[in-house]
Amino acid sequence: MFMNSKLLTIKQTAEILGVTTQTMRRWDKSGRLSSIRGKNNYRYYKKDEIENYIKNNPKDFFQLAKIWNMSDLGVAPRPDFYCADSSVFKARSSRLTSELREIKKLSKIYSLIGLIVGEIGNNSFDHNLGNWPDVPGIFFAYNLEKKQIVLADRGQGILSTLKKVKPALKNHEQALKTAFTEIISGRAPESRGNGLKSVRQVVADNEISLFFQTGNAQLKIKKKDSNLNIKKSKINFHGCLAMIKF
Repeated sequence: MFMNSKLLTIKQTAEILGVTTQTMRRWDKSGRLSSIRGKNNYRYYKKDEIENYIKNNPKDFFQLAKIWNMSDLGVAPRPDFYCADSSVFKARSSRLTSELREIKKLSKIYSLIGLIVGEIGNNSFDHNLGNWPDVPGIFFAYNLEKKQIVLADRGQGILSTLKKVKPALKNHEQALKTAFTEIISGRAPESRGNGLKSVRQVVADNEISLFFQTGNAQLKIKKKDSNLNIKKSKINFHGCLAMIKF
């Protein structure tokens, strides 16, 4: 099991599943996904039951990555989604680029999509080498029919790595903004923000969108839009989680 029996609020559960709280209440009444009631009569959901629900009713890879990333128990994901080291990731990302190249509609951007995937995935390995909190490696999956690519890691997260060179950073939201807007340093491993800054520019110039979360801060960049929509999330992730759409 990926998760323990701790409880989630209805808002946290809705965010994980990508539905509204109204939908959660309807599912509770119909028995599709039952809650338990606290002393305040609020609805709560067991983490392990939400994990089982997603595994048995997977909406997409993104939900599976969320569950793995926010789990309190660090275990490797399914082998077909798991890149234990950078060599495995590079081989799979190269295969992805080859598959993207075969899609005529993506002839102008397939290499850029590959660049984004490479930057995000390589960041995970470069900035956690020898310092993985529990499970080394990344979750990496894609569905070309849905035009969706998902990457996740259970590493230190952006705030922890950037505080080494910017100790004044106070929270995940500040760290996320810094990583996507500032050139930090040219010296490894402090150069984490440089690659993400280039990712932002590629997304802003093309028909590509990005969701990125680290800790309890999430960022969204829409297609051909350089604006950063950063907000605090109701759930907290280990390391980083990203979804690329094109």
